[in-house]
Amino acid sequence: MPAVILDGKALGTKIRNRVKEESDKLKIKGVVPCLAVVLVGDNPASLSYVKAKEKALLELGMKSRDIRLPADTQEKELLSVIDGLNLDKDTHGILVQLPLPEHLDEAYITEAIKPEKDVDCFHPVSVGNMILGRPCFLPCTPHGILVILEENKIPISGSHVVVVGRSNIVGKPLLNLLIRREYNATVTLCHTGTKDLGFHTRQADILISAAGMPGLIDAGMIKENAAVIDVGVNRVPDASAKKGYRLCGDVNADVAEKASFFTPVPGGVGPMTIAMLLQNVVEAAQKVI
Repeated sequence: MPAVILDGKALGTKIRNRVKEESDKLKIKGVVPCLAVVLVGDNPASLSYVKAKEKALLELGMKSRDIRLPADTQEKELLSVIDGLNLDKDTHGILVQLPLPEHLDEAYITEAIKPEKDVDCFHPVSVGNMILGRPCFLPCTPHGILVILEENKIPISGSHVVVVGRSNIVGKPLLNLLIRREYNATVTLCHTGTKDLGFHTRQADILISAAGMPGLIDAGMIKENAAVIDVGVNRVPDASAKKGYRLCGDVNADVAEKASFFTPVPGGVGPMTIAMLLQNVVEAAQKVI
C-alpha cells in the first residue's frame, strides 16, 4: 500500500493561521512582530529563501526589514548593522541568511545576534539552552519535522529514529531534540563517515534524511512501513524544466511504495520551516509586552 503523503504545505498553513491570530492580538497592544533579514551578496538560492520569508511575513501582517548588503561587505560593517538591530526595540527577530561570503566568519557573525532575537537558534547560548532543555527558540527545520510527526500521530516515543546528516542546522539539533524526555526517541546519527549506511537506515522506524544528496536513499534502504522524512532540497539539471532544473530530495520516489508515511519535495518540510520561523518571531514579540 502506497505511503501516506505528509502535506507540509497544508500543515504549514494551519500553523500560519494560528500565528496570525497571535500576531493580531499583539497589534491591538501596539506591537507589530518584526523580523530583520540580512542578506550579504546575491546568492540565487539565498535570494529565493529571503523572498519566501518576506512574503510569508507580509501575508500575516507582520513586518519584514529587508537589509541587503554587497558581497564585499566587511565584517566590521556587518557587525555594525547587527548591533543596530540588537538595539532596535521594534525589531524582534534577526536572521542573517547563510551561507555568507567566504571572507566573513559565520560563527562570529552568528554570535553577534542577541539570543533573545536569535529566532533561528544558531547562537551558542541558544544551542546550549536547547540541549539542556531550557527555554529558548527551537531551530525551525528540526521543530517543523517534529510537528509533522506529532500532527500526523506518528509515534516518536520509543521509536528508533535514524537521522542522516550532521549539519548544525538540521542533524545535530534534531538529535538533541529527539532525545528529550518529551520525545523519548532512540536516535542513530549517520554521516559521510558512516560505513554501510543502508544497514543503519533499514533499522529505522522513522528515517530522516538531511544530507543534501539527491537519490541517496532508495526503497532497498528502508524497512517496511517506516516513516520517511525527506529534508533534502537539491537542484538537479532538467532541460525540460522552465528554469533548467528541478527540485528533488535525498529520497527516491520508489520509497513511497514501501514506507508508511512520506514527505514530498517540494511541499513537505520546506513550508514547515518557514511556519516555525514565523512562530518564533511572534514569540519574540510577545516577550516585549
